[in-house]
Amino acid sequence: MIDVTHLVLVSCGLFCLGIYGVLTRRNAIGILLAIELILNAASLNFVVFSRLFGHVQAQAFALFIIALAACEAVVGLAIVLGLYRTAKTVFADRMNVLKG
Repeated sequence: MIDVTHLVLVSCGLFCLGIYGVLTRRNAIGILLAIELILNAASLNFVVFSRLFGHVQAQAFALFIIALAACEAVVGLAIVLGLYRTAKTVFADRMNVLKG
């Protein structure tokens, strides 16, 4: 059986990979994927501690996080597609279309 410590370490690793991806990626789609990793790490933590303490509320909150991640992906990709049509690039540092 997998110990709680191992699962929390996996979650911490996912979170650190997500933070690294957000800080180092130039591609907007890569940044969105890194944000998904961060949300999955938080969801895994909720499920692990829900299983440890026997509360169902945390698992329900994990399902809410999964739904939020799906909505974030849809809205983020729509924004990236809209910016690609106007700026002709998906690199985050070249997107200055919204500046006033």
